[in-house]
Amino acid sequence: MEVHQLEILRELGALGSVKAVADTLMVTPSAVSQQLAHLQRTVEVPLTRKEGRNLVLTEAGQVLADAGAAVISAMADARGALVNYHGSPTGRVTVSGFHSAGQALFAPLARMLDRPEHPRIELSDEDVAQQDFPALTARYDLVLAHRMDHSPSWPAERVAVIPLAHEPLDVALPAGHPLAGQGSVTADDVGGEAWVTSHPGYSPADVLSAVAAVSSREPNIIHRINDYSTVAALVAAGGVVGLLPRYTAGPVLNQDIVLRPLEGISTRRRIDLLARPENLKRRAVVMVCEALEDIMAGLVRQD
Repeated sequence: MEVHQLEILRELGALGSVKAVADTLMVTPSAVSQQLAHLQRTVEVPLTRKEGRNLVLTEAGQVLADAGAAVISAMADARGALVNYHGSPTGRVTVSGFHSAGQALFAPLARMLDRPEHPRIELSDEDVAQQDFPALTARYDLVLAHRMDHSPSWPAERVAVIPLAHEPLDVALPAGHPLAGQGSVTADDVGGEAWVTSHPGYSPADVLSAVAAVSSREPNIIHRINDYSTVAALVAAGGVVGLLPRYTAGPVLNQDIVLRPLEGISTRRRIDLLARPENLKRRAVVMVCEALEDIMAGLVRQD
Protein backbone atom coordinates (compact mmCIF):
# COMPACT_ATOMS: atom_id res chain seq x y z
CA MET A 1 0.00 0.00 0.00
CA GLU A 2 1.64 3.22 -1.20
CA VAL A 3 0.75 6.87 -0.70
CA HIS A 4 0.21 7.55 -4.42
CA GLN A 5 -2.22 4.60 -4.59
CA LEU A 6 -4.20 6.07 -1.70
CA GLU A 7 -4.23 9.40 -3.50
CA ILE A 8 -5.68 7.74 -6.62
CA LEU A 9 -8.32 6.01 -4.48
CA ARG A 10 -9.26 9.35 -2.92
CA GLU A 11 -9.56 10.97 -6.34
CA LEU A 12 -11.75 8.13 -7.59
CA GLY A 13 -14.13 8.70 -4.68
CA ALA A 14 -14.25 12.43 -5.40
CA LEU A 15 -14.49 12.33 -9.22
CA GLY A 16 -16.42 9.11 -9.85
CA SER A 17 -14.60 7.63 -12.82
CA VAL A 18 -11.18 6.32 -13.82
CA LYS A 19 -11.10 8.66 -16.84
CA ALA A 20 -11.77 11.72 -14.65
CA VAL A 21 -8.98 10.66 -12.27
CA ALA A 22 -6.60 10.13 -15.19
CA ASP A 23 -7.44 13.54 -16.70
CA THR A 24 -7.00 15.29 -13.35
CA LEU A 25 -3.68 13.61 -12.50
CA MET A 26 -2.52 13.81 -16.15
CA VAL A 27 -1.82 10.07 -16.46
CA THR A 28 -3.41 7.37 -18.62
CA PRO A 29 -6.55 5.52 -17.52
CA SER A 30 -4.60 2.26 -17.70
CA ALA A 31 -2.05 3.63 -15.21
CA VAL A 32 -4.87 4.53 -12.82
CA SER A 33 -6.44 1.07 -13.19
CA GLN A 34 -3.07 -0.61 -12.67
CA GLN A 35 -2.41 1.25 -9.43
CA LEU A 36 -5.90 0.48 -8.16
CA ALA A 37 -5.31 -3.20 -8.95
CA HIS A 38 -2.01 -3.14 -7.02
CA LEU A 39 -3.78 -1.55 -4.07
CA GLN A 40 -6.64 -4.07 -4.21
CA ARG A 41 -4.15 -6.95 -3.90
CA THR A 42 -2.97 -5.59 -0.53
CA VAL A 43 -6.42 -5.80 1.12
CA GLU A 44 -8.99 -8.58 1.53
CA VAL A 45 -12.21 -6.67 0.84
CA PRO A 46 -13.37 -5.12 -2.46
CA LEU A 47 -12.48 -1.43 -2.71
CA THR A 48 -14.38 -0.67 -5.94
CA ARG A 49 -17.42 -1.83 -7.86
CA LYS A 50 -18.92 -1.20 -11.28
CA GLU A 51 -21.79 1.28 -11.55
CA GLY A 52 -22.83 1.40 -15.18
CA ARG A 53 -19.66 2.26 -17.08
CA ASN A 54 -18.01 3.88 -14.08
CA LEU A 55 -15.85 2.40 -11.35
CA VAL A 56 -16.92 3.69 -7.92
CA LEU A 57 -15.83 3.07 -4.34
CA THR A 58 -17.41 0.49 -2.08
CA GLU A 59 -18.02 1.42 1.55
CA ALA A 60 -14.71 -0.23 2.44
CA GLY A 61 -13.04 1.71 -0.36
CA GLN A 62 -14.44 4.99 0.97
CA VAL A 63 -13.18 4.14 4.48
CA LEU A 64 -9.69 3.50 3.08
CA ALA A 65 -9.87 6.66 0.93
CA ASP A 66 -10.75 8.75 4.00
CA ALA A 67 -7.94 7.13 5.98
CA GLY A 68 -5.62 7.71 3.01
CA ALA A 69 -6.44 11.41 3.08
CA ALA A 70 -5.20 11.50 6.67
CA VAL A 71 -2.01 9.71 5.59
CA ILE A 72 -1.46 12.20 2.77
CA SER A 73 -2.00 15.08 5.19
CA ALA A 74 0.47 13.51 7.63
CA MET A 75 3.04 13.24 4.84
CA ALA A 76 2.48 16.91 4.08
CA ASP A 77 3.07 17.65 7.78
CA ALA A 78 6.38 15.80 7.55
CA ARG A 79 7.41 17.72 4.44
CA GLY A 80 6.34 20.98 6.08
CA ALA A 81 8.41 20.16 9.15
CA LEU A 82 11.45 19.64 6.93
CA VAL A 83 10.89 22.99 5.18
CA ASN A 84 10.49 24.74 8.53
CA TYR A 85 13.69 23.06 9.78
CA HIS A 86 15.59 24.67 6.92
CA GLY A 87 13.77 27.95 7.62
CA SER A 88 13.09 28.72 3.95
CA PRO A 89 9.72 29.93 2.55
CA THR A 90 10.97 29.54 -1.02
CA GLY A 91 9.87 26.85 -3.39
CA ARG A 92 7.59 26.33 -6.36
CA VAL A 93 3.90 27.24 -5.93
CA THR A 94 1.50 26.52 -8.80
CA VAL A 95 -1.54 28.79 -9.16
CA SER A 96 -4.44 28.57 -11.59
CA GLY A 97 -6.95 31.34 -12.14
CA PHE A 98 -10.00 32.02 -14.26
CA HIS A 99 -9.45 34.70 -16.88
CA SER A 100 -10.72 37.86 -15.21
CA ALA A 101 -8.91 37.01 -11.96
CA GLY A 102 -5.73 36.33 -13.89
CA GLN A 103 -5.94 39.65 -15.71
CA ALA A 104 -6.35 41.57 -12.46
CA LEU A 105 -4.20 39.57 -10.01
CA PHE A 106 -1.41 37.71 -11.78
CA ALA A 107 0.79 40.66 -12.75
CA PRO A 108 0.65 42.32 -9.28
CA LEU A 109 1.34 38.91 -7.71
CA ALA A 110 4.39 38.39 -9.91
CA ARG A 111 5.73 41.85 -9.02
CA MET A 112 5.11 41.37 -5.30
CA LEU A 113 6.95 38.04 -5.16
CA ASP A 114 9.81 38.92 -7.51
CA ARG A 115 12.53 38.43 -4.91
CA PRO A 116 14.91 35.52 -4.31
CA GLU A 117 13.62 34.98 -0.78
CA HIS A 118 10.01 34.61 -1.97
CA PRO A 119 8.24 31.56 -3.45
CA ARG A 120 8.63 30.91 -7.17
CA ILE A 121 5.15 31.04 -8.67
CA GLU A 122 4.01 29.26 -11.81
CA LEU A 123 0.73 30.66 -13.19
CA SER A 124 -1.87 29.08 -15.45
CA ASP A 125 -5.34 30.07 -16.67
CA GLU A 126 -8.16 27.57 -16.21
CA ASP A 127 -11.56 29.05 -17.08
CA VAL A 128 -13.87 26.15 -16.26
CA ALA A 129 -17.52 25.86 -15.26
CA GLN A 130 -18.15 26.51 -11.57
CA GLN A 131 -18.58 22.88 -10.57
CA ASP A 132 -15.21 21.95 -12.09
CA PHE A 133 -12.97 24.21 -9.99
CA PRO A 134 -12.49 21.84 -7.01
CA ALA A 135 -11.03 19.12 -9.23
CA LEU A 136 -8.24 21.51 -10.27
CA THR A 137 -6.81 21.37 -6.73
CA ALA A 138 -5.35 17.97 -7.64
CA ARG A 139 -3.21 19.69 -10.28
CA TYR A 140 -2.39 23.07 -8.68
CA ASP A 141 -1.38 24.21 -5.20
CA LEU A 142 -3.88 27.10 -5.31
CA VAL A 143 -6.98 27.54 -7.49
CA LEU A 144 -8.67 30.91 -7.96
CA ALA A 145 -12.35 30.02 -8.30
CA HIS A 146 -15.66 31.82 -8.48
CA ARG A 147 -19.29 30.89 -7.88
CA MET A 148 -22.55 32.79 -7.66
CA ASP A 149 -24.20 33.22 -4.25
CA HIS A 150 -27.05 30.90 -5.18
CA SER A 151 -24.82 28.11 -6.52
CA PRO A 152 -23.77 25.09 -4.42
CA SER A 153 -21.00 25.64 -1.86
CA TRP A 154 -17.54 24.24 -2.46
CA PRO A 155 -17.08 20.68 -1.14
CA ALA A 156 -15.56 21.48 2.27
CA GLU A 157 -14.78 17.80 2.86
CA ARG A 158 -12.35 17.89 -0.09
CA VAL A 159 -10.94 21.42 -0.30
CA ALA A 160 -10.02 24.30 1.98
CA VAL A 161 -11.66 27.61 1.04
CA ILE A 162 -10.04 31.04 1.53
CA PRO A 163 -12.49 33.87 0.66
CA LEU A 164 -11.01 36.75 -1.33
CA ALA A 165 -13.94 38.93 -2.44
CA HIS A 166 -17.70 39.18 -2.85
CA GLU A 167 -17.81 40.85 -6.25
CA PRO A 168 -20.85 42.26 -8.09
CA LEU A 169 -21.27 41.92 -11.83
CA ASP A 170 -22.29 45.27 -13.28
CA VAL A 171 -23.99 46.10 -16.57
CA ALA A 172 -21.40 47.30 -19.09
CA LEU A 173 -22.76 49.98 -21.43
CA PRO A 174 -21.25 51.97 -24.31
CA ALA A 175 -20.40 55.42 -22.97
CA GLY A 176 -22.92 56.99 -25.33
CA HIS A 177 -25.80 54.69 -24.40
CA PRO A 178 -28.97 56.43 -23.10
CA LEU A 179 -28.75 54.43 -19.85
CA ALA A 180 -25.13 55.46 -19.22
CA GLY A 181 -26.30 58.66 -17.53
CA GLN A 182 -28.18 56.74 -14.81
CA GLY A 183 -26.56 55.83 -11.50
CA SER A 184 -27.93 52.28 -11.75
CA VAL A 185 -30.17 50.20 -14.00
CA THR A 186 -32.95 47.66 -13.49
CA ALA A 187 -33.89 44.46 -15.26
CA ASP A 188 -36.73 46.33 -16.98
CA ASP A 189 -34.25 48.95 -18.23
CA VAL A 190 -31.96 46.41 -19.91
CA GLY A 191 -34.21 43.42 -20.54
CA GLY A 192 -34.80 44.43 -24.16
CA GLU A 193 -31.16 45.15 -25.02
CA ALA A 194 -28.94 43.15 -27.34
CA TRP A 195 -26.39 41.25 -25.24
CA VAL A 196 -22.94 39.79 -25.25
CA THR A 197 -22.76 37.21 -22.48
CA SER A 198 -20.85 34.11 -21.45
CA HIS A 199 -21.47 30.51 -22.37
CA PRO A 200 -23.98 28.69 -20.11
CA GLY A 201 -22.61 27.60 -16.73
CA TYR A 202 -20.66 30.82 -16.13
CA SER A 203 -21.56 33.83 -13.96
CA PRO A 204 -22.71 36.35 -16.63
CA ALA A 205 -25.08 33.80 -18.17
CA ASP A 206 -26.57 33.14 -14.72
CA VAL A 207 -27.16 36.85 -14.11
CA LEU A 208 -28.68 37.36 -17.57
CA SER A 209 -31.09 34.48 -16.90
CA ALA A 210 -32.23 36.35 -13.78
CA VAL A 211 -32.65 39.57 -15.81
CA ALA A 212 -34.85 37.67 -18.27
CA ALA A 213 -36.96 36.20 -15.46
CA VAL A 214 -37.51 39.56 -13.73
CA SER A 215 -38.16 41.52 -16.91
CA SER A 216 -40.27 38.72 -18.46
CA ARG A 217 -38.34 39.10 -21.72
CA GLU A 218 -36.41 36.48 -23.64
CA PRO A 219 -32.81 37.77 -23.77
CA ASN A 220 -31.57 38.87 -27.17
CA ILE A 221 -28.12 37.25 -27.09
CA ILE A 222 -25.94 38.26 -30.02
CA HIS A 223 -22.55 36.99 -28.86
CA ARG A 224 -21.40 34.33 -26.38
CA ILE A 225 -17.90 35.19 -25.21
CA ASN A 226 -16.17 34.13 -22.00
CA ASP A 227 -13.15 36.41 -22.30
CA TYR A 228 -13.89 39.75 -20.62
CA SER A 229 -11.42 41.73 -22.74
CA THR A 230 -13.36 40.68 -25.84
CA VAL A 231 -16.67 41.47 -24.10
CA ALA A 232 -15.37 44.95 -23.23
CA ALA A 233 -14.21 45.55 -26.81
CA LEU A 234 -17.62 44.55 -28.22
CA VAL A 235 -19.48 46.78 -25.75
CA ALA A 236 -17.17 49.70 -26.53
CA ALA A 237 -17.84 49.20 -30.24
CA GLY A 238 -21.56 49.74 -29.60
CA GLY A 239 -24.61 47.67 -30.43
CA VAL A 240 -24.54 45.38 -27.39
CA VAL A 241 -24.41 45.57 -23.62
CA GLY A 242 -22.76 43.05 -21.32
CA LEU A 243 -21.86 42.16 -17.77
CA LEU A 244 -18.42 42.81 -16.28
CA PRO A 245 -17.06 42.25 -12.75
CA ARG A 246 -16.72 45.41 -10.68
CA TYR A 247 -13.34 44.83 -8.99
CA THR A 248 -11.39 42.69 -11.45
CA ALA A 249 -12.41 44.22 -14.79
CA GLY A 250 -10.02 47.17 -14.45
CA PRO A 251 -7.46 45.89 -17.00
CA VAL A 252 -10.09 45.68 -19.77
CA LEU A 253 -12.00 48.93 -19.17
CA ASN A 254 -11.58 52.12 -21.18
CA GLN A 255 -13.26 55.49 -21.63
CA ASP A 256 -15.78 54.04 -24.11
CA ILE A 257 -17.40 51.82 -21.44
CA VAL A 258 -19.31 52.60 -18.26
CA LEU A 259 -20.36 50.13 -15.56
CA ARG A 260 -23.69 50.53 -13.80
CA PRO A 261 -24.99 48.46 -10.84
CA LEU A 262 -27.97 46.24 -11.57
CA GLU A 263 -30.73 46.79 -9.02
CA GLY A 264 -33.17 44.18 -7.73
CA ILE A 265 -31.13 41.10 -8.71
CA SER A 266 -28.40 39.26 -6.87
CA THR A 267 -25.36 39.69 -9.10
CA ARG A 268 -22.54 38.92 -6.68
CA ARG A 269 -20.05 36.17 -7.19
CA ARG A 270 -17.71 34.80 -4.56
CA ILE A 271 -14.04 34.75 -5.49
CA ASP A 272 -12.23 32.16 -3.40
CA LEU A 273 -8.93 30.37 -3.24
CA LEU A 274 -9.32 26.60 -3.19
CA ALA A 275 -6.58 24.25 -2.04
CA ARG A 276 -6.06 20.76 -0.75
CA PRO A 277 -5.65 21.07 3.05
CA GLU A 278 -2.20 19.49 2.91
CA ASN A 279 -0.94 22.18 0.53
CA LEU A 280 -1.75 24.92 3.04
CA LYS A 281 0.76 23.36 5.42
CA ARG A 282 3.57 24.68 3.18
CA ARG A 283 4.89 28.10 4.17
CA ALA A 284 5.44 29.08 0.54
CA VAL A 285 1.80 28.37 -0.35
CA VAL A 286 0.56 30.37 2.64
CA MET A 287 2.74 33.31 1.58
CA VAL A 288 1.17 33.29 -1.89
CA CYS A 289 -2.31 33.12 -0.30
CA GLU A 290 -1.55 36.16 1.83
CA ALA A 291 -0.20 38.06 -1.19
CA LEU A 292 -3.37 37.36 -3.17
CA GLU A 293 -5.52 38.45 -0.21
CA ASP A 294 -3.62 41.77 -0.03
CA ILE A 295 -3.90 42.40 -3.78
CA MET A 296 -7.64 41.68 -3.85
CA ALA A 297 -8.25 43.84 -0.77
CA GLY A 298 -6.50 46.70 -2.59
CA LEU A 299 -8.79 46.29 -5.62
CA VAL A 300 -11.88 46.40 -3.39
CA ARG A 301 -10.61 49.49 -1.54
CA GLN A 302 -9.82 51.19 -4.85
CA ASP A 303 -13.41 50.69 -6.01
